Amino acid sequence: MELNISNVFKTYPNGTRALQDVSLVVSRGMFGLLGPNGAGKTTLMRSIATLQSVDRGSITLGSIDMLNDPAPVRRSLGYLPQDFGVYPRVSAQMLLDHFATLKGITSTARRRETVAHLLQVTNLWEVRKKKLGSFSGGMKQRFGIAQALLGEPELIIVDEPTAGLDPEERNRFLNLLSEIGENVIVILSTHIVEDVSEVCGRMAIISEGRVLLEGDPRAAINEIRGKTWRKVIEKKELSAYRERHRIISTRLLSGKTVIHVYAGERPDSSFEPAPAELKDVYFTTLSGIN
Repeated sequence: MELNISNVFKTYPNGTRALQDVSLVVSRGMFGLLGPNGAGKTTLMRSIATLQSVDRGSITLGSIDMLNDPAPVRRSLGYLPQDFGVYPRVSAQMLLDHFATLKGITSTARRRETVAHLLQVTNLWEVRKKKLGSFSGGMKQRFGIAQALLGEPELIIVDEPTAGLDPEERNRFLNLLSEIGENVIVILSTHIVEDVSEVCGRMAIISEGRVLLEGDPRAAINEIRGKTWRKVIEKKELSAYRERHRIISTRLLSGKTVIHVYAGERPDSSFEPAPAELKDVYFTTLSGIN
């Protein structure tokens, strides 16, 4: 089954053009939607999740028209929004059981079996009776995935799921998503480049409501291999280097500035080759350098 997004436009009443002619084809596996804050990622995710309309275009899941016939999609959709609230005084087991009822799992035996399975899959079984208010950020996100998996969805959408997680929780969460993505479509919407480079077999970069690049992250990295160069400079030199070179990114290191430059060959002997990374793909794409 494929998710097909074709020529989608969305403009808000205040004039903000959130989506401008967005077209994507997403197959089973992990798909990364990468872009800065305000790029249109959340608008696209909410539109796919049938939570808001679009002005023009179509979104289909297999043969289902998601915009004009959302009911069948909602039965096969799991969604973890960017801001996921929980009832802090309710246990994980009780709230997941409640969500299962809302999802249409009316059989008590089947619901009990489903809840137990999802708590085990998300590594929350041991804390199933604890109140959600006592959960860490990562545990809450794993609970969010547990509720998104109710009903055995064919499409799962997760919006900025690792923001604010510590490294251990982030790794655990991404590993869980990778396992889930072996059998269903998982769309990971994020501004964190490393999330996409580590777990996604395909990706798209979006900015100002437009898709700037789509494809295999590894192929995109290969496109810039041998074309990125690194140099440590004094901060006061940055303006001069910007005038002479196509700078991809800058960062501070021990009081100095590290620049990455895009060039077909070494700018001069003071530059060293920079390992090709998805981060450089991301910045060159956003800036239109390549």
